[in-house]
Amino acid sequence: MDSGGVDAETTDSDGESVEASTTTDDRYTRKRCVLVTDCDSPVGAATARAFLAEDWLVVAAAHDRESIADLADAGCETVELDVTDPAQVGRAVERTVEIGDAIDCLVTNAGYAQLGPIEDVSTASLQRQFDVNVYGPHRLTRAALPHMRAQGEGRIINVSSILGRLSFAGTGPYAGSKHALEAMSDALRAEVEEFGLEVVVVEPGPIETAIPDGVDEEVPTERTPAYESLYELFDEAELVGGEGPLAVDPEDVAAAILHAGTCPEPPARYPVGPVAEYGLYARFLPDRLRDAVYGLLRRLV
Repeated sequence: MDSGGVDAETTDSDGESVEASTTTDDRYTRKRCVLVTDCDSPVGAATARAFLAEDWLVVAAAHDRESIADLADAGCETVELDVTDPAQVGRAVERTVEIGDAIDCLVTNAGYAQLGPIEDVSTASLQRQFDVNVYGPHRLTRAALPHMRAQGEGRIINVSSILGRLSFAGTGPYAGSKHALEAMSDALRAEVEEFGLEVVVVEPGPIETAIPDGVDEEVPTERTPAYESLYELFDEAELVGGEGPLAVDPEDVAAAILHAGTCPEPPARYPVGPVAEYGLYARFLPDRLRDAVYGLLRRLV
């Protein structure tokens, strides 16, 4: 196989030393490069370290670079990135290409959960939810795709949630954003297949992690009394993250992301954890029966 512009020494049939011209495809000589967003979260940090352990060039992004200084010490390149800022998105992708001579993988991990009854969630809060969880991955994808298409290869991994395929009382804004991300991922996967590019969705159930500073899980402070029982449910149950018996470790999510980014033929979706794996069966129940099950669970909690 021709592998490009490098002279190598070999021998002829008489054992004399001769020079042979060989070539080397840079994809096999350079380290592969990944951009991971929201690396100041447990899943983002674990993902960056997982790729680093596999000898990738890792560009770790976060709102505040100082918050991921430990990843810089571990060997990651770090960039400042707010996924709602188009200029920062463009700079982060260009910096990744500059560092790695390519962007082989993009992991859109940034996101948070706006919870609450639809009536109590303001339109501004809903817009912010979509700006981070939907428009953020869209901005990153648009910035990365021209580079990946020119390379003839690349992989986009969107971190969604089991709530990207299910929705129940109190999760509407968050589930709506993840449903949108999943639908866009399905469309994108079909659009870029002909260019040798791949799109994968990772769907964790509840993740075992504390929610820092209330950023990743928000419940309205102005509450309609009619939804008192639903707010009690929020107080009793961790719908997105926490320390429940069915919660998965951030490292488990990172392992799924790493596999999605490195295996030869990744599946379209990776459900992670028992809630994600078995909860999907609820999609096949008739709507009325599914609503009844949710209602029963709500009363039990």
